[in-house]
Amino acid sequence: MSSTADFTGEPAHRQHYNRTFAVLVLAGCTFALLQSLVAPALPEIQRDLNTTPTAVAWVLTAYLLSASVLTPIIGRLGDMFGKEHTLVASLSILGFGTLVAALAHSIEVLILGRVIQGAGGAVFPLAFGIIRDEFPRERVARGIAFLSALMGIGGGVGIILAGPIVDALSYHWLFWFPLVMVIAAVIATLLFVPESPIKTAGRINWLGAALLSGWLVCVLVAVSEGSNWGWTSGRTIGLFLAGAVLCLVWIRNESRAKEPLVDMKMMRIRGVWTVNAAAFLVGAGMYSSFVLIPEFVSEPTSSGYGFGASVTQAGLFLAPSTLGMLLLGPVSGRLSEKVGSRVPLILGGITTTISFLLLAFAHGERFEIYIASFILGAGIGLAFASLANLIVEAVPPQQTGVATGMNTVMRTLGGSVGGQIGASVLAGSIVAGVPTEAGFTSAFALAAGACALATLAALAVPKPRAAQETRRAASTVRAAA
Repeated sequence: MSSTADFTGEPAHRQHYNRTFAVLVLAGCTFALLQSLVAPALPEIQRDLNTTPTAVAWVLTAYLLSASVLTPIIGRLGDMFGKEHTLVASLSILGFGTLVAALAHSIEVLILGRVIQGAGGAVFPLAFGIIRDEFPRERVARGIAFLSALMGIGGGVGIILAGPIVDALSYHWLFWFPLVMVIAAVIATLLFVPESPIKTAGRINWLGAALLSGWLVCVLVAVSEGSNWGWTSGRTIGLFLAGAVLCLVWIRNESRAKEPLVDMKMMRIRGVWTVNAAAFLVGAGMYSSFVLIPEFVSEPTSSGYGFGASVTQAGLFLAPSTLGMLLLGPVSGRLSEKVGSRVPLILGGITTTISFLLLAFAHGERFEIYIASFILGAGIGLAFASLANLIVEAVPPQQTGVATGMNTVMRTLGGSVGGQIGASVLAGSIVAGVPTEAGFTSAFALAAGACALATLAALAVPKPRAAQETRRAASTVRAAA
């Protein structure tokens, strides 16, 4: 009989699945923490390094850019050369970048460290592939769901912990603590994660990789700097246009390549593009909350709406959100096993929409923010936990790494766009140096609109039987080709 801690419910000789899962959880937590941990500390970093707001913003932007570019490429390498070896390499590069950031005493070196850290973006798609390849079939959905939820949970925990760490120590410790976790994850991966038996021979389409990098860089730089340059400035519009052109060229190149980095036929599968659309929109909502809620509660009471919270106190307003993700992530996995992953994605879209509507129209008391925060976390936990499962169900095993990698990129893009749009709405409402309450209401309402669109995208995801038929049809077409 298996113990209560047995994740798989398998006999004793299958216990290594539990150890593998524990290692993947450690790796996922580390990357998720690093993704958001520095955000609340940016003002402190700016003062300590004597730099400008524009320069310090690149501590986040460089990380997003690097992760967006490298994730699908490393995911493809994992499909080709083995996910365990590639995971060790990805974690090792993440650790090196974290060391560089921890030792940095100039903004240039810190940004370089964050660029190197972007290689850790492949941790989640590689982990999803390992779970699919190694775990008993009946436990795959639950494992992927819980690991997916860690992306949101880690982001929320990072926001909460940043204030106390910086207040008690210094911003350097925002990297030293995760570095210990990275080292432990590398050693544990080498010891306990078996190499994947499923590999796909091939080569990297480096032209496709360069084009992918090009359009992602153009779009993310335009989104990140648009509020500083002006959304109608020549630089912003020029970058958006360049990104659109490079994206079209990339699609054409990938469609014609013998061994594409990203199979465009795969991206056109209804079960893939609808889930990617939902990932983009839910990501926009989640990252908007990371920007909007702490800023809202930090505004002085003299503004007529804020609570005058410190950095540490502002982070605590997101604690209920983290709790909601932690509780509902596993529930999403169990729902996926019983009724399919489409249902929790729909529920997640509805729930996140409700939470932002509450924030828009009921934010006069602290308890209202806490309630909305918990509901938001519950919705993100449901949605994030189902996204990767839906992608895994829609593609063949040999495309798991690149498919889930692109889904991760869509979340990152959505998060970048959502966070910047929210910040721009607030910037446009500033009176006497303080955003107006109407500005926050508009920003929360826009986030609610994004989550409502995510719900519509979720409704367009094929039902389980239709998805299976679509996948069989796609496999037949590939076999015939």
